[in-house]
Amino acid sequence: MPCPARSQFVAPTPLPSFVDVLPNASEGIEQGTAAEDVCTTPVEPYQNVPPIPISVVEADVEGSGSGDQTCVEEGIYGEGGIVGDIEEHRIFRSKKELMTCLSITAMTEKFQYKVFKSKPSFVVVRCVHSSCSWRVRAKKLKKHTCPTDFKPVRRRQATSWVVGECVKRKLINPGRVYRPRDVMDYMKRKFGVDISYSVAWRGRECAYDNLRLGTPEQSYKLLPGYLHMLMATNPGSVVNLEVSDGNKFQYLFIAFAASIHGFSYCRPVISIDATHLKGKYRGVLFTAVCHDANQQIFPLAFGVGDSENDASWSWFLGRVKSVFGVNPALVIVSDRHRSINNAVQEVFPQAFHGICMYHLLNNLKTKFRNKTKELEQHYIRTAKTYNLQDFHVLFYTLCSAVPGVKEYLEAVGLDRWTRSHAPSRRYNIMTTNISESLNAVLVKVRELPITAFVNEIRLLCQKWFHERRTKAAGCTNMMSKDIETKLEERKDRAQAMGVICADQYTFDVVDAERNYCVDMALWTCTCRKFQLDQLPCDHVLAVVRKTPYQAYDLCSLYYTREFWHETYRGVISPIPHISSWTIPQQISEFELQPPDVRTVAGRRRKRRLPSIGEELPTPKCSHCKERGHNRATCQNPIALHPSDEAECPGSNLPTRQPTHPSDQQSMQQL
Repeated sequence: MPCPARSQFVAPTPLPSFVDVLPNASEGIEQGTAAEDVCTTPVEPYQNVPPIPISVVEADVEGSGSGDQTCVEEGIYGEGGIVGDIEEHRIFRSKKELMTCLSITAMTEKFQYKVFKSKPSFVVVRCVHSSCSWRVRAKKLKKHTCPTDFKPVRRRQATSWVVGECVKRKLINPGRVYRPRDVMDYMKRKFGVDISYSVAWRGRECAYDNLRLGTPEQSYKLLPGYLHMLMATNPGSVVNLEVSDGNKFQYLFIAFAASIHGFSYCRPVISIDATHLKGKYRGVLFTAVCHDANQQIFPLAFGVGDSENDASWSWFLGRVKSVFGVNPALVIVSDRHRSINNAVQEVFPQAFHGICMYHLLNNLKTKFRNKTKELEQHYIRTAKTYNLQDFHVLFYTLCSAVPGVKEYLEAVGLDRWTRSHAPSRRYNIMTTNISESLNAVLVKVRELPITAFVNEIRLLCQKWFHERRTKAAGCTNMMSKDIETKLEERKDRAQAMGVICADQYTFDVVDAERNYCVDMALWTCTCRKFQLDQLPCDHVLAVVRKTPYQAYDLCSLYYTREFWHETYRGVISPIPHISSWTIPQQISEFELQPPDVRTVAGRRRKRRLPSIGEELPTPKCSHCKERGHNRATCQNPIALHPSDEAECPGSNLPTRQPTHPSDQQSMQQL
C-alpha cells in the first residue's frame, strides 16, 4: 500500500492583536491557531522518565508517495497533554515523548514507520514503504556550558507579555481576584523565576487585554460590530447607541427581545437604579428590573451613561417608555436621587413614583442622629402595614419616639413610602433590593471594558432565562413555587381562625386578636392585604376552607404557572466567535471613540462610597471570631483547649522568675 504524502507545518495567519487570544481554545484552533499557541501551561514530563531534551534535527516530511498533500492544523493530544506535530527544530522533553508523538502521528496519518537507528542520544525513523522518503532524525541536546554563577535569578525572557501568556488561564473568570503578588508567587513556584512587581502587574494587564477583547480603547471600537451581531442573533431586541462630536461614546441602551416579551406577564412595578462602573473610562450603569411570578429578579433594560444627571436619566427612561410602553397601573420605585425624580416626572408623569423605604430610613438616621433599633422597628412596621387604622397607630408611636420626624415624613409624602397610602399597587416591592441585588451580581463585571461588560450581561441574562424557563416548565402546581409555599403557610395559620357567615358573599373572620370582614363579591378584606397584593390573605383562606371557593381562583394571573412560563418563553441567543461576524461595511468602518474623562491621580476606586446613613458591616475574623479585622490581619493567639477560649491564652502557663540580679533590676525598671 503506498504511503500518503506528507506536508510541512504551515504557520497560521495571526488575527488582530485584540482578538487573537480568547478563552475558548477550540475556536482559536478552528481559525488556524496552533494548539501549542492556545495552551499556556507547559506539558508535564512523563512519569518515571528523566527530562532529557531531544531535538528534531531533520524532518523530511514532504515525501514522494501518492495521494494529496495535507496540512496538519490541529495538535495531537496524548496522555500527557498536547503532543503536537513533527517538525524540524522542535524540542521534546524526552525520547519517550518523541516516540509517543511519532506513534500518534502514524496512527493519525494512517501510515507505518520503522526505527532505522536508535541510541540513548540518537534516533532515526523511516517509513516502511520503500518508495517513500519520509524520515525523522533526532538527537540529544547538549547541556548549557555557562557557569552556575552566570545564571541570574531574574530571567530576561520573563517579559510582561510572556508572564501574561502564562497566567491568562487563571483570569478567565471575571470574579477571580489575582493580584500582582499572586502572579509573582506563581512564576516563582512554576518556573523558579523572580519577577518584579511592575512586570507582574503589566503581565496581568496583558492577560486581561487578551481575555477581554482588547484594551479599553479597542473595546470601544469593537462595540458597534458587537451590537450589530447582538441584534442579528436576537431579532426584536432594541439597541440604541448615541455618540457625541468626534464619534465619542455617550449613551448605550439595551433591551433584549426576551425581556420585552416577558414584561407583559410581570406585575407593572419597575425598580430603577444606577451604579458606577470601575473601568478606565468609568461611567454609570442604569438598570430597570421587576419581579416575575416566582418573586425573582427579571431584567428589563440596561443603559450606560456618563453620570447620574437629569439628561442621562431622562434619556434612559425615555428609551424604557418607548420600548415597554405605558401601563395605567405602572409604579416606579427608586431612591430619592434628585435626577431620578426629575426624569420620572418628565417621562412618566402619569405613573406613580414610590421611593425605597430603606433609603428613606437611612436618611432618617442621619438627619435625626438616631440609629437605635427602636426607630428602625417603628418605621418599618409603619411603612409596611396594609391597614389605614393600623398606620395611624404606628405612625403616632413613631412620631412620639423621635420628635420632628412627623413633619419630615409628611414633607416627603406619605403616599411615596407607605404601602397603605399608595394610590397604586406596589405589591411586595417596597424597596429597590432587586436592583441592588443585580448590582451586586455585576460587581466584578463592572471592571471590564465596555464590550466585554455588555457580553457578560448578555451571558448572565442568557443563563437566567434558561434556568428559570426549565424550572417553570417542570412546575406541576397551579401557582409558582414561591407562591405555593406562601399559600401553604397562610393556610396553616387560617386553620386557627373562626368563620361566621353573614350571607353568600360576606363573612366575619375571628382571629385571636381582632375580627376581619371578608367580601368575596368585591374581593376585599378589611386587612387590605387581599386587594393590595392580589393574593388571598389568611382571613380569605379561612373563608375558603369553609366554603366552595377555590384559593387558586382568587389569585392574580401574575402569580400563575402559565404566566411564569410565558415570562421566560423568549430565548437570549449566543453570539458567535468574532471571526464569524458578518458586519456591514458602514459599521465596520465606523470607529467609536471612548468618552472624555478626567484622569484622577492614583488608583481607581473600586469600593463604593456608602450612602447617607448607611452602616457598612464590620468584618468578622474567622480565626478569633472577633470583629474589626479579618484573618489575614489577625494578631490574636488561639486557645489550645475550648475551656481556655474565654481566658487569655497562655495565662496558665508557668512564667520564669528572674533569678539573676541583672534580671531583677530589669524587671524593676519595667
